[in-house]
Amino acid sequence: MMSIKAFLTATLLLLPIAQSAAVGFEPPLLAERVAAGELDPMQDRLPIEPLISTHNETNAKYGGTMRLLFSKSKDIRQMVIYGYSRLVGYDKDLNFMADILKDFTVEEGRIFTFHLREGHRWSDGQPFTAEALRYYWEDIANNEELSPFGPPQAMLVNGKPPRVDFIDELTVRYTWQQPNPVFLSQLAEPRPLFIYAPGHYLRQFHQRYNAPEALAKKVEESGRRNWVSMHHFKNRQYKLDNPELPSLQPWTNTTRKPAERFIFIRNPYFHRVDKQYNQLPYIDQVAITIVDKSLIAAKTGSGESDLQGRNLSLTDYTFLKDSETRQNYKVYLWSKGTGSQTAIFPNLTSEDPVWRELVRDVRFRRALSLGINRHEINQVIYFGLANESNNTVLPGSPLFKPEYQSAWTSFDIDQANVLLDEIGLLQRDDDGLRLMKDGRPLEVILHTAGESTEETDVLELIRDSWRQLGIKLLINASQREVFRDRVFSGHAMISMFPGIDNGLPSASMSPEEFTPVRQNQLQWSQWGQYFETDGERGQVCDIPEAQQLGDLYQQWQNATSVEAKEQIWEKILTIQSDQVFSIGIVNSVPQPIVVSDRLKGVPAKGTYSWAPTSYFGIYHPDTFWIESETQ
Repeated sequence: MMSIKAFLTATLLLLPIAQSAAVGFEPPLLAERVAAGELDPMQDRLPIEPLISTHNETNAKYGGTMRLLFSKSKDIRQMVIYGYSRLVGYDKDLNFMADILKDFTVEEGRIFTFHLREGHRWSDGQPFTAEALRYYWEDIANNEELSPFGPPQAMLVNGKPPRVDFIDELTVRYTWQQPNPVFLSQLAEPRPLFIYAPGHYLRQFHQRYNAPEALAKKVEESGRRNWVSMHHFKNRQYKLDNPELPSLQPWTNTTRKPAERFIFIRNPYFHRVDKQYNQLPYIDQVAITIVDKSLIAAKTGSGESDLQGRNLSLTDYTFLKDSETRQNYKVYLWSKGTGSQTAIFPNLTSEDPVWRELVRDVRFRRALSLGINRHEINQVIYFGLANESNNTVLPGSPLFKPEYQSAWTSFDIDQANVLLDEIGLLQRDDDGLRLMKDGRPLEVILHTAGESTEETDVLELIRDSWRQLGIKLLINASQREVFRDRVFSGHAMISMFPGIDNGLPSASMSPEEFTPVRQNQLQWSQWGQYFETDGERGQVCDIPEAQQLGDLYQQWQNATSVEAKEQIWEKILTIQSDQVFSIGIVNSVPQPIVVSDRLKGVPAKGTYSWAPTSYFGIYHPDTFWIESETQ
């Protein structure tokens, strides 16, 4: 059978450049450069066996600029999320698939063999081979200055890294002594584990490959503190703030910060093609405009964005819908994949000993949950369109059980008050507030990141119902960095933040969001820090039920069958729902997605979520196309 590369070569040899562009083989934007000899023909830019995408329709067109609105310049990293070019990614059914890789095999859950695509190149035209993975492993992950703590957590099993064999220029094997169940999922994440780097570009900034005097001069010219800082800055593959850094994404950044407008251009060496073997992406450019967050809905409604979900909420739907016909766009309602639109996280590692003792009593957490009128919140804030639920997996997950979402979620002031009485919170002050063990009135200061008026509206309703329990709710909004510091340090009593990122897990996906193993879990951040630092920082987990969750997480890591993992997941979700370690409110809130009439290929239905869908990522925006440049 003729290979794709041979087929394209034969075809393009028979057709002049203009003719091949007309039938769609050569993107018109690149055809002139090819004709002028500035760029290789497409058949030489593609891997011998490119990835054939199944996302596109047959009438797609090349060209055009897709406009996006972001609220901060750092949000350009969304292009890594939307572009969703991964060694291994998820398909539309959330199964693992080879993407940048040609294929991969997994033996015993611990031996991973990766085969790269022959002929694949970086965006600057240099070959993408096993050398990129070697440079990362030897010159970054195992360099004591660049990585003082060694390889990332996802590459350690029981604290031990893998043996990595670079078998040939297209084959790399990772071998752990025990199963590593999170390796592939980390590669498929919205913020993926980058286990490759463009060494051909980065060597010029690395101590190993430069004389001291020459390196010192480069450090001075870069304005960085030392070579380590310089190398880190030059290699920020996720942040996308170095336009010179070669990439494997469908579009590459051309604009340096600071800027209010960023232009991403098509990667001429991108590894995907459509079913007719047209190289992707279809769209030539992505233009990102930075505007104030409060203006994004208005600007979207005036037709200034071609694809917008970010910084839009259900409260914007009516306004956006009213302008739909006039401004030539459509408003789709996708589902959201978070476990709870917003959730309350009692701080079990609070620095306040009296509060800590109280909040660690499961009866108190259950009372707080029973004291929330989710039906009222759903009707008033979400027009009755949300699903009243715990912070747990969604009905679309194969792990879902109705009792996970319903445990301790009924609005029952009487039962909540009985639980608080059982704890011993019987005394009240003149205002009717219950008194804590040390005589302080039960005034709960809830911290937020101050990024959502929706949260404020929800909390106002919760404030009223908790007052019926003898609890006064105070709200403290701050910037996200300050907010996180207050929670991580134990200063915060309780906090509000979106619920679990991945509400659609399968048994093969990590249950870490439900277990005390990450510092960014706001209900037990110091336990998570203790786990992440192998006991060097943080606090040891000392609640039996939470300890059991940690043990189950370890069991899941060592499990090799899907059946065993399902059983472990069931135990974890049962404990979580019964113990109310976080308090969910509603989930499955519809997410407005605005799509201009000129942008095609965007599905009318989808799941808009950080994980596992990477927002638009698993729908492959490289297969979206612009119908015309005029509306």
